[in-house]
Amino acid sequence: MKFGIFYEHQLPRPWSETAEYDLLHDSLTQIELADRLGYDYAWEVEHHFLEEYSHSSAPEVFLGAASQRTSNIRLGHGIIQLTTNQPHRVAERVATLDLLSSGRVELGLGEGAGPAELHPFGTRVRDKRERWEEAVRAIIPMFTETSWEFHGQWHDFPARNVIPKPYQKPHPPLWVACSNIQTIGQAGKWGMGALGFTFISPEAAEAWVNKYYNNLTREPERLGQYPANPNIAMVSGFMCAETDEEAYEKASGWTFFIFALSYYGRKGVDAPGEGDLWAEFQEWRHSEKARKAFDGALIGSPETIRRKLRIFADAHVDQVILLNQAGKTSHEDICDSLEMFAREVMPEFHAEEADHARWKEGVLSGDIVLEDLDTTPYDIFSHQNEDIVRLTPDQLKARMAAKEAATSSTAAKEAATNSTAAKEAAEGAAGG
Repeated sequence: MKFGIFYEHQLPRPWSETAEYDLLHDSLTQIELADRLGYDYAWEVEHHFLEEYSHSSAPEVFLGAASQRTSNIRLGHGIIQLTTNQPHRVAERVATLDLLSSGRVELGLGEGAGPAELHPFGTRVRDKRERWEEAVRAIIPMFTETSWEFHGQWHDFPARNVIPKPYQKPHPPLWVACSNIQTIGQAGKWGMGALGFTFISPEAAEAWVNKYYNNLTREPERLGQYPANPNIAMVSGFMCAETDEEAYEKASGWTFFIFALSYYGRKGVDAPGEGDLWAEFQEWRHSEKARKAFDGALIGSPETIRRKLRIFADAHVDQVILLNQAGKTSHEDICDSLEMFAREVMPEFHAEEADHARWKEGVLSGDIVLEDLDTTPYDIFSHQNEDIVRLTPDQLKARMAAKEAATSSTAAKEAATNSTAAKEAAEGAAGG
């Protein structure tokens, strides 16, 4: 099993004058430390306008800085929003980062979240899956073709040679965001690595791993000409300390991550520049939902985390991505946690990587046949609740259609009422 670290760049209020400066520079120091300690990946998100939850709107700049302070750790876009970025610029920035890092880029591609992020870029939420698929088809050839043109519904451009070309050939490994757990199965068909979250049980982990690899080997539906990247990675809340009690005390940032995610899922951006998620979080942090957030997370003593990790290693999860920078977790606690985990837990699972690689080779060659397991009972990740569950593209379109129909009906009724009132007023004036 391999291990990554994950950055949303969370920054709860109140903010000092140097808050964002300190956040970015502390994060770079943490990645530099992780590189020395032998962690395999550092992942950085892309979000826009989500105050306190994520101040990571230019991941390519941050990862570019990280590339000059590290030597071995792979630098992952987790993810680039293809719905808010122009295709040529994506290819150019990714290739440049790959050159700067001597070929250490992992390319995660995603759709973006809801209207709070997408609408300012002129993107409708209901269109995001189709836009994403078209952007993938438009971008991938740019890494290899010296003259490439594309004519689609949302992207239309003449032949050009997009430069520079990436260090890795034909391009960095491809991943897709799987915030909706159902996307894991689709990721297998697309031949992309799956970036998801912690599974709710050993049975869920096995079922989804089998689903992913069976789809990858038996039902390929590639979106273009690119090599498969057979990998399942799961993001988990994380804090490693001497005792479980100490770890839980230091890991309140994980519950803020859950709260902020659900807040924006429910309310969107309702008062730009005026909200205070940290203040609203104070009551929620003592709720049953907050308590349950710890259940599936990798939070505890080295022995507790080792026991939880064994479940996912036995299910053949390829990578666990540790979310440590969340809420107001201190820089010191993050570094101490990374060091303790690297010293007392990571070597055991790193040592099993060769066995896992042989298992994967057997699955991909067909020598190992995975059972088709029912994933229906496992339709959410461990951190999700009714405020966070992501809709499938079809569910999203149905909801938006119903919302539009309701809006149209209300508008029609208001127009009819106004028309009647105007008619009555006119008749009254004529009678007078």
